[in-house]
Amino acid sequence: MNVLVLRPDDPMLETCLALRHRVFVLEQGVAEDLELDGLDGACAHFLALDGARPVGAARLRVTGEGRAKAERVAVRAEARGQGVGRALMDAIEAEARRRGHQEVVLNAQDSAIPFYLRLCYVAEGEPFIEAGIVHVKMRRVVA
Repeated sequence: MNVLVLRPDDPMLETCLALRHRVFVLEQGVAEDLELDGLDGACAHFLALDGARPVGAARLRVTGEGRAKAERVAVRAEARGQGVGRALMDAIEAEARRRGHQEVVLNAQDSAIPFYLRLCYVAEGEPFIEAGIVHVKMRRVVA
């Protein structure tokens, strides 16, 4: 498994966006205008490859409050349970540390909470609806 870190101007970003479209829009029914929120230009992007085959994508965004936030973590259905999500999160956390952040925050879909708990993320606050899906805020110290 290889995870590439991409800048917003990298031509491989289109591969990330296509994978996210497949997972979020086609599989989960998220509206395309919510998935493409206009923030990709301000993010670091991550593309997980199994050989030459794209199997996962994610992005790291620094919020207006200066927090490192993992977003749009997407793994192709046939690649789930094979360590792709963990590899993406390891890369996100390493990039956050490289940028001087002490923690990573995220909004986890309800179904993904056990995955993030295994990665030592801690849930906080009440569940909320985002893009029609129940989410919970989570965080992990990475410094």
